[in-house]
Amino acid sequence: MSIFQTYLQLGFQHILNWQAFDHLLFILAITCIFTWSDIKNVLWLVTAFTLGHSITLALATIGWITINPTWIEFLIPCTIFLSAIQNLNFKDQRKTNSSKIPYYTVLFFGLIHGLGFSNYLQSLLGKESSIFTPLLAFNLGLECGQLIVVAIILFFMTALTSFTRFKRIHMVYVISGIIIGLVVPMLVERIP
Repeated sequence: MSIFQTYLQLGFQHILNWQAFDHLLFILAITCIFTWSDIKNVLWLVTAFTLGHSITLALATIGWITINPTWIEFLIPCTIFLSAIQNLNFKDQRKTNSSKIPYYTVLFFGLIHGLGFSNYLQSLLGKESSIFTPLLAFNLGLECGQLIVVAIILFFMTALTSFTRFKRIHMVYVISGIIIGLVVPMLVERIP
């Protein structure tokens, strides 16, 4: 297996396991307000997030920026908490964007999450002579895994709103409440 394939697989596997639980909660928080009909908005959000975490993942991995990991581990659940709180403003009206998290906010949150991934990637890279290929492959693997998670969430939200009596607004509130309930202990546990 080539270096590219190895790191692609590592990125893909990293996002689809419980080590990335906080990342999965964040993706759920920013996408649970959408259904398949909103796919264009979701892809822009996910792209903004990926761009953010790719930038800081690259900069931190090559050593151009360093931030205390304790603060990053605290800020990651903060991004999840704020995203889930924002969902509590959700209005089940297709014509308004007032409840959706702005792209620049998701980009900024992506910068924080990328710093969290950097420690993991640095430990994987070890003594690689070049980090460009592993970094690119790892990011692509993360993105592929992330898109699978997004597709599952959109499928779930669309199915529930189309084939059950559940109202979308109630599902968003319940899911966001569960996310808040899961992330508050993380926040308390990780206070620097």
